[in-house]
Amino acid sequence: MARAIRNRPGFGRKSELEVNRPISKGARTFLRAAICAPAALLQERRGPRTLLWLCGASAIFLLIGCEKSSPDSQNQLKPDSASEVKSSALIEVKTKSGIEMVSIPGGEFVMGSDRGNPDEAPPHKVRISAFLIDKFEVTHDLFTKAQLPNPSHWQDGPKKPVERVRWRDAKQYCNERSLLEGLKPCYNEKTMDWDCDYSANGYRLPTEAEWEYACRAGSDQPYDFGSADKLRQYGWCGENADQRTHPAGQKKANAFGIYDLYGNVSEWCEDVYSPTYYRESPPVDPTGPSNPGKDVKRVIRGGSWKSSAAQCRATVRQGERTGDADACFSTDYCGFRCVRRPAAGELQQMLETRSHDSGPQSSSSAPR
Repeated sequence: MARAIRNRPGFGRKSELEVNRPISKGARTFLRAAICAPAALLQERRGPRTLLWLCGASAIFLLIGCEKSSPDSQNQLKPDSASEVKSSALIEVKTKSGIEMVSIPGGEFVMGSDRGNPDEAPPHKVRISAFLIDKFEVTHDLFTKAQLPNPSHWQDGPKKPVERVRWRDAKQYCNERSLLEGLKPCYNEKTMDWDCDYSANGYRLPTEAEWEYACRAGSDQPYDFGSADKLRQYGWCGENADQRTHPAGQKKANAFGIYDLYGNVSEWCEDVYSPTYYRESPPVDPTGPSNPGKDVKRVIRGGSWKSSAAQCRATVRQGERTGDADACFSTDYCGFRCVRRPAAGELQQMLETRSHDSGPQSSSSAPR
């Protein structure tokens, strides 16, 4: 089942943007001058030639002022930008195994920040291809449905996000879920690193760039919802989590309709972690640096139940050892969610084959 969860009527119509473009501050100043100055001078001189000259000059200044773009119009992003995706139609789908995902159209955004930690710099433009992402973090019941042992520290609720998950265990879940739905697995389990086939249509961990693109949801701020004092409404972190995880979907979703990107559990990404990678990252669908072969760390994102507000920012990067060779992997703040790139036309087929008895429904705020 699929349904449109966001759609702004008339979005992107050039004529509306041009006709309704706000007048800049400079234009307003010119407008006031154009109205007030002739009246004042007319009282003093009362000359028709003076009046004609002032009206003509005022009209010229007004046109120039209106043509100058305001700060808002200067920041208008070109088509396919992340901000434009935020206002366009996002599609929520339910997979064959009943898991809710959000379809994110491709676009361009500025990844990283020059106002955070050194490994977040430099900010750089990245173009991302369209993909599907889990609406919620993978929960206990979903993990065990794939017939995998639940490694979590807190096992007091099936809708809590699974944690204490090794990087390879997360990849195994992705493969099992792919097989359950008749998709081609992305990971080659015969290779040491379980190499990823990005052309496969099965599930995998998100790249670091995909994760940040989904988290930012068109915003260029540390949090897509605004200031840090609102974080308690959107995620479980050190200030409100009471030192534990919580069931997925209890807080507000971000602007793309995705839950728990801030806090609860940190989320594994596919990429090898390198603090200097942004200096050499390719501009289209980056997948991280090559594996150095020893002491490898993988990227985790989003902060967790134990993190400060600053650690939950959309651009914060952290390298974590995978735990694949650790018999006592005890990071009870590490979880994950899945992504996949549907084959050409597949999303359209999902829309066309939606259940004939499905009517308008509100978007759910808890995993089913």
